[in-house]
Amino acid sequence: MSESDGERRRRLEAIFGDVLPDTTSDERDPTEGAAPDADSANDAWLRAQVPPHHGD
Repeated sequence: MSESDGERRRRLEAIFGDVLPDTTSDERDPTEGAAPDADSANDAWLRAQVPPHHGD
């Protein structure tokens, strides 16, 4: 019995709810859907944590 991708996806959604995404996070654009300042805030925090003897 052969089922199309759409039928398989609907069957999995009926059993498990949302199925896994078609792509993983490392395959997607990191800026897509992210808050505009989220990366810059994380980068700023990380830079603030670098010990002074490590320099810039």
